[in-house]
Amino acid sequence: MNEQAAPAAGSAPSAGAGFAMSNRGWFVGAGMSLAWIVPTMYTLWAQPSAVTIVPTLLVAVFGGAFLCTVPVMRRLQPGAVRLVPAAVLFLLSLSLIPWLGADVRWLWTFVGVALAVSRMRRSMLWIALLVLAGLTFAVGVWDDADVGNSALNAAVILSVSVMMATLTGNITTLARLRAAQHQVAELAAERERGRVARDVHDILGHSLTVITVKAELAGRLMDAGSPAARDEIAQIEQLARGALADVRATVHGFRGVSISGELAAARAALESAGVTPDLPGSTEQVPADRRELAGWVVRESVTNVVRHAGAHACRVRLSARGVEVDDDGCGPSTTASSGSGLTGLRERVETAGARLTVGRSDLGGFRVKVTW
Repeated sequence: MNEQAAPAAGSAPSAGAGFAMSNRGWFVGAGMSLAWIVPTMYTLWAQPSAVTIVPTLLVAVFGGAFLCTVPVMRRLQPGAVRLVPAAVLFLLSLSLIPWLGADVRWLWTFVGVALAVSRMRRSMLWIALLVLAGLTFAVGVWDDADVGNSALNAAVILSVSVMMATLTGNITTLARLRAAQHQVAELAAERERGRVARDVHDILGHSLTVITVKAELAGRLMDAGSPAARDEIAQIEQLARGALADVRATVHGFRGVSISGELAAARAALESAGVTPDLPGSTEQVPADRRELAGWVVRESVTNVVRHAGAHACRVRLSARGVEVDDDGCGPSTTASSGSGLTGLRERVETAGARLTVGRSDLGGFRVKVTW
């Protein structure tokens, strides 16, 4: 019966592939592997004496137990209890000794596969497989079988089982990598949602604040019959269109902010609100890799000045080490220090590896300072 060795080796990848996919896949692969029990059945029925139904049923039970190895193992807790399917297969093979004698060792390839997919500790698995291979060789020699065939039988059991154990380990690692990949994707999605929410808040907060101020100014000019009201309304339209374009760009992740552009927008917003701007005439002192962050700081800080400070003057200072925005308004308060705007700005600043501090300005109002 040594012709069973090669087919058994070839059947192992199918079983491993079935384990990788699902219980259904395992049934398909393991079912194909059971084709190599046919020689055992042939040996049973080829015996000169009449063969009863008992050994045939035992072989069928053995095959059914092998098919159930992975589904049963998956329901068991990690540990020695997962050796139960392999132990059951081994005992079933021993029950065939009255009809097969020492040739039951050819069924132990399936026992080795059951050990391999049990996912026991690697050291324990090697011990179990070496014991099984050694027992196979010893039984063959005891039965006066050819030493070469006995060694081949033991080698097949060991090699197929090790291959299945390696495949099972790779499948487990792949499952963990997929789980980690899924977690990374969720974190990336959460981070992107935070970015979009922060950017939309900053963009709309600034734009709507300026639009509100200009709308109030346009209303006063219209009441006074001034032709300048038309210009203010035209600017409101431009601001609204610009804000809409910024929101669309932010949602698609393409929007950038420049410090020079934000200073120009800050001047217009402050003057519209009746706040005297004290702004730098150049942005060259800000490092190139910090200009976008500086733009966000100016945008959010000036928006807060216009919206909350009740200030008459606002000062912006730029340096190679940071940005500082001061006003002479009502000064720090719990609400101003912990509002959603500053919270979003703090997250943006810390993500960029910088530091944000808030407090009272030497002008008497509020100070936002970012250093890097």
